[in-house]
Amino acid sequence: MAERAALEELVKLQGERVRGLKQQKASAELIEEEVAKLLKLKAQLGPDESKQKFVLKTPKGTRDYSPRQMAVREKVFDVIIRCFKRHGAEVIDTPVFELKETLTGKYGEDSKLIYDLKDQGGELLSLRYDLTVPFARYLAMNKLNNIKRYHIAKVYRRDNPAMTRGRYREFYQCDFDIAGNFDPMIPDAECLKIMCEILSSLQIGDFLVKVNDRRILDGMFAICGVPDSKFRTICSSVDKLDKVSWEEVKNEMVGEKGLAPEVADRIGDYVQQHGGVSLVEQLLQDPKLSQNKQALEGLRDLKLLFEYLTLFGIDDKISFDLSLARGLDYYTGVIYEAVLLQTPVQAGEEPLGVGSVAAGGRYDGLVGMFDPKGRKVPCVGLSIGVERIFSIVEQRLEALEEKVRTTETQVLVASAQKKLLEERLKLVSELWDAGIKAELLYKKNPKLLNQLQYCEEAGIPLVAIIGEQELKDGVIKLRSVTSREEVDIRREDLVEEIKRRTGQPLCIC
Repeated sequence: MAERAALEELVKLQGERVRGLKQQKASAELIEEEVAKLLKLKAQLGPDESKQKFVLKTPKGTRDYSPRQMAVREKVFDVIIRCFKRHGAEVIDTPVFELKETLTGKYGEDSKLIYDLKDQGGELLSLRYDLTVPFARYLAMNKLNNIKRYHIAKVYRRDNPAMTRGRYREFYQCDFDIAGNFDPMIPDAECLKIMCEILSSLQIGDFLVKVNDRRILDGMFAICGVPDSKFRTICSSVDKLDKVSWEEVKNEMVGEKGLAPEVADRIGDYVQQHGGVSLVEQLLQDPKLSQNKQALEGLRDLKLLFEYLTLFGIDDKISFDLSLARGLDYYTGVIYEAVLLQTPVQAGEEPLGVGSVAAGGRYDGLVGMFDPKGRKVPCVGLSIGVERIFSIVEQRLEALEEKVRTTETQVLVASAQKKLLEERLKLVSELWDAGIKAELLYKKNPKLLNQLQYCEEAGIPLVAIIGEQELKDGVIKLRSVTSREEVDIRREDLVEEIKRRTGQPLCIC
């Protein structure tokens, strides 16, 4: 520190010398010489770390959430969790990072988006890219043969996100999965039912769930003449059809990936078809596709799936779409993706998909990739794209100018006169101990008007008012903030009355 102080003094003196020479209109050579000495001293001094200015921003692809935004998020999570639990799921958690080798080779072309961490104590680690691969690792490690689980946690992707459309580098996924050997298509149908229940409950608009099967895709690629080595990369191109035109996809397959134009045209004849169970039946009669074993298995399973979806009452929300490919390498059977629909501008037009909000599928081989003996555990699951849903719900609330409560406080303990802080503290403590969500203002003698105004601003429904007369009578004045009606309640009955008015259970079991 002493050395730095001495250098700072030299810089100061040299600076004064340069200024003096300029005032005296000394020769340019002399001024230049002294300026060089000043710059040399400043270079020795280096930057003052204590005076450095920090850029106050969140890292790219991340964001902070205000109390209002968090209140919206909690409500969305509550809808999702209640649905998962209604279907009998247990909850698990896994580390936010995994061994790099656990994640490598599971995501196809998207593997380049994995966040790798520096060597930590001899282990090469990566931040988890999704919740599915860690789940498969968890099953193999714990030798589990069946489980119905949900997992809500953050995942990380090193891409260039469009945050305005609800895409981030750090974001939540809400996953539901069924692992185990069961009769065909029953768990798959339940996953689609769960997806429809959640999207309907959130009331974010009309949606459509596109369904396909990786076996149908692979069979289609085979009969169209795609080399085996190009299956996954061509699959990745087809998966872009929800965002770009067929011509752009074809150009990518031919120009960038070396596919023959006639092969691309044959693929185009198939992937531009979509419909319901009638399309499944039509393709079962297709002279080429029906001769492919993989495609035939996929089509038969889809026909069975549509039977179950009809029984669940959601077949009108499902579309068999041959362009759906889902680029992840681990899918082995049925795949699906839910998209929100844009209302047609003119009568007779088809609704347009404006973005994926949920997706999933069957991945029967993933657990076997981790198991030392290659033991396979069939799995099927879904993931809700909550970040996009949050963005939609937030925009809707802003458009409607709806007020969102950021606390769950049921009652404010207030006083009508001065010198009643002790009484307020005693009462609020009684309410807390009874499980009531209560607050008080942190002032010794707050004005009653200020206390009532705070309730209106925060959306607190009730005010428990203590006054000198109420203390003598052994009552509390309970006031409804919206109606402004007041009633005297015996102190021993206050807890029960607050719970009755706020709809809270009368006992905590």
